[in-house]
Amino acid sequence: MGLGLALVVIGLNESVTGRAAQHLPDQIQSINPVRNAAQVQRQEKIQVDLVDGYTGVLVVNNVELEVVSLDALPVAKPGQQVSLPLAVIFEPGNNTLSFQPTQGALVEKYNTGINTVTVRYWKIVDGPTASRSFTWQFTVL
Repeated sequence: MGLGLALVVIGLNESVTGRAAQHLPDQIQSINPVRNAAQVQRQEKIQVDLVDGYTGVLVVNNVELEVVSLDALPVAKPGQQVSLPLAVIFEPGNNTLSFQPTQGALVEKYNTGINTVTVRYWKIVDGPTASRSFTWQFTVL
């Protein structure tokens, strides 16, 4: 009994979950879908949460997607909704890059099987010439 309990405690202390299990760089807080996800829907949203002061671009299956900042969109008049472009949306207040495949976008849906996403990210004050990249994959059934 004591040995079993000790093994459980050791296992819990040694297990790696969340951000550490994803092997994310310090500048990336989270990604979705997670690395090596096995049952992703064909039109699931990709989201990258960067630390403060960073921005970037997404490349999905070798297609670099246009990025539009929410700051650049026209302000909606009362009672109207803003129509989001078919691009990656950068939310400066949250430092997130989000992309939803949809009809008419450069990527309308993911391929069945393995899909690859690369985020090229950089400190806003340094610009894209100082970019780094992080790549991960997920599987669509």
